Amino acid sequence: EAERQMASQNALIGVAESAYYPSIFLNGGAGLESAAISKLFESPSSFWSLGVSAAETIFNGGRIHAQVDYAKAGYQGSVANYRNTVLTAFQQVEDGLSGLTTLADAAGAQQKAVEDSRRYLNIANDRYVGGLVTYLDVITAEQTLLTNQRLATQILGQRLITSVFLVKALGGGWDRKDIEALQVKPTAKQIVQQ
Repeated sequence: EAERQMASQNALIGVAESAYYPSIFLNGGAGLESAAISKLFESPSSFWSLGVSAAETIFNGGRIHAQVDYAKAGYQGSVANYRNTVLTAFQQVEDGLSGLTTLADAAGAQQKAVEDSRRYLNIANDRYVGGLVTYLDVITAEQTLLTNQRLATQILGQRLITSVFLVKALGGGWDRKDIEALQVKPTAKQIVQQ
């Protein structure tokens, strides 16, 4: 949109500058003329005319120059808007890429925390069965595992949201049919395993 606006403003400069030149008109006409209707379609009854005229304003008090300056200022404004649009798009892409990198690192660390919490829960269960700890230690280990799983899921959600913003920043789009075809539908077993 910004690019089309810039091109439009550039064209308006040409329109304003055209006022410096005279307006030229070509006039023409042809017809038939006769005193008697019976001789109307004979060769001497036809006529034609061709004319050229030109018009130019001699004194306009600087109006044309001001209109050209106004058009150039509009063009410069649209160039600045275009530049800002492009820079904003680059910034959004950069933010999306760096966000995905950061979230990928966070997801890796959080997945390790989930695995460690799962091992800790297994150890706490074994120690409880062996009579070395109370059941409160098992509950604490379960709570830690659930917290880490929740954080891992939140990071995954943020990664997906950031991916959508990145696709949008790159000018992409999506069709509803494509989304439905790519939907992840985890089974109950997969949900429980996480």
